[in-house]
Amino acid sequence: MYSLDSTILLLIPCMILALWAQHRVKSTYTKFSQVGSAAQITGAEVARRLLQQNRIVDVAVEETSGVLTDHYDPRSKVVRLSSDIFHGRHLAGLAVAAHEVGHAVQHAHGYFALNLRHAFLPVANLGSMAAFPLFFIGFFFTGSTFLVDLGIALYAGVVAFQVITLPVEFNASSRAMAQLVDGRYLAPQEGVLAKKVLNAAALTYVAATATALMHLVRLVILRQGMRD
Repeated sequence: MYSLDSTILLLIPCMILALWAQHRVKSTYTKFSQVGSAAQITGAEVARRLLQQNRIVDVAVEETSGVLTDHYDPRSKVVRLSSDIFHGRHLAGLAVAAHEVGHAVQHAHGYFALNLRHAFLPVANLGSMAAFPLFFIGFFFTGSTFLVDLGIALYAGVVAFQVITLPVEFNASSRAMAQLVDGRYLAPQEGVLAKKVLNAAALTYVAATATALMHLVRLVILRQGMRD
């Protein structure tokens, strides 16, 4: 039987990976936000042009507060870009803006993985709130295997959401690179640099998925220990 303390050791490599991923995305963004793009257009401008290029006329581009808070809101049909991306004329801005437009293109084309992720969102939200409380109430206080199993099942929904997110993000980055290259927004030497920005961002999703998976493994190991 694994003790509670020993199962925590499973999470240490994932925690290190997550911290490294966050550091890398911030350092990569900082580096390439200081590199002007040959196109000399803002993130907002490239987002609007790419939407027009894809004949998407019902998606707005708006400025939002914060740093690296860029996202596509499928319910409001809005690409929201942080101030530095929205106004910046740098390489990082082009890459991030194009990535978020990639999600809008996915939505417009009915990309299966994106639709599947949206379907799992309520399950993931419920699991994020309830899985651990249910599990540990059952594990520590009541000895209820039902509560423990319910907590595991709910957290499995969180893991599924994270796994589905990976192809969604990778595909959005692939679309972003293709759109930037085809539209000649990047000079020949800028393609590799823009890809570094997108790869660094993708690593954060890989780390989040690995961490969620290890949390699930930990819960299952603890559940097995209840049978000893």
